[in-house]
Amino acid sequence: MNVLIVHAHPEPKSFNGAMTQRAAEVLRAQGHEVCVSDLYAMNFDPVSDRRNFLTAANPDYLRVQDEEQHAVRTHSFTPLIQAEIDKLLACDLLIFRFPIWWLSLPAILKGWVDRVFACGVAYGGGRYFDNGVLHGKRAMCALSVGGPAPVYSAAGIYTDVESILYPVHHGVFGFTGMTALEPFVVYGPNRMSNEDRALELDRFEKHLANIENARRLPRLRMAEFRDGVRINLAAD
Repeated sequence: MNVLIVHAHPEPKSFNGAMTQRAAEVLRAQGHEVCVSDLYAMNFDPVSDRRNFLTAANPDYLRVQDEEQHAVRTHSFTPLIQAEIDKLLACDLLIFRFPIWWLSLPAILKGWVDRVFACGVAYGGGRYFDNGVLHGKRAMCALSVGGPAPVYSAAGIYTDVESILYPVHHGVFGFTGMTALEPFVVYGPNRMSNEDRALELDRFEKHLANIENARRLPRLRMAEFRDGVRINLAAD
């Protein structure tokens, strides 16, 4: 299996850094091919605009989707973006490794999605959700949050992590045809002792070692919708 880990944390010696290192080690030990895109180490620019492209379909007016499709046809993404696209298309399993910031992805990781999940590469041509371009690939988020588990629950002030990650699970992974796997969450590593952080890394290792049995999140079936609205609801 080819695994792409997209790592988004600015400090290599952080707990998040240790999580990515452990993930790469355990997956390689299982015989998988592992590629890590360390976005901060790469100094990855999250801004999506003309800097994505070597040529322009329309130099006078920027329509990003049009330019992305032009770049697909003419092989004119910049080398950096093309390299990340190649990694995405080659992987069987995509892992986003990040801390939750402001109940969302770090900007550098969101920018990676904006630039790499290009029209004509990850979606387009009427291929979405269960008929998505990236159908057959799996994807998961492995993340840390700042607070304890009770505040990230249905009764907590932030709601549960799967609800927070809905834009990623549904709007990125699901939309492009990927099967979203249950997220792996570490709650409040900054509040833990070194011993407890080590136990969380061991728990992460066991989770990855058993990734084939990870819970799959519900998938949307396009046949159940008409014009973007569920058919049985539209009939009521």
